[in-house]
Amino acid sequence: MRYLTLTYYTRPDGKIDESMSVIRNLKHRDLQIASVILDFKKLQVVKCSMNGVVVPNDWDRIVTYYHQHYASTIERLFNENGYDIVKPEATAKEPNEEPNNTN
Repeated sequence: MRYLTLTYYTRPDGKIDESMSVIRNLKHRDLQIASVILDFKKLQVVKCSMNGVVVPNDWDRIVTYYHQHYASTIERLFNENGYDIVKPEATAKEPNEEPNNTN
């Protein structure tokens, strides 16, 4: 798979629903309907608009935001398109020091 698409729908009660899908090839319909389209082969934002407002196409910011919600899907897309995910190593914690009691 190559693309992650997200489409936002406004329900009659005013709430917004989100639909996410992963696709191999973009169709004309995807370009018309989807609110966000991310290309994981070229690592670029194909489309990003929220309620008609175009959002800056900052790949890192957008992928980081959606990674919080769709981590396994995004990691799978990176791997399938030949990119390794490097997670920061856990920093070693220093042992707890006992406070000095000078009573």
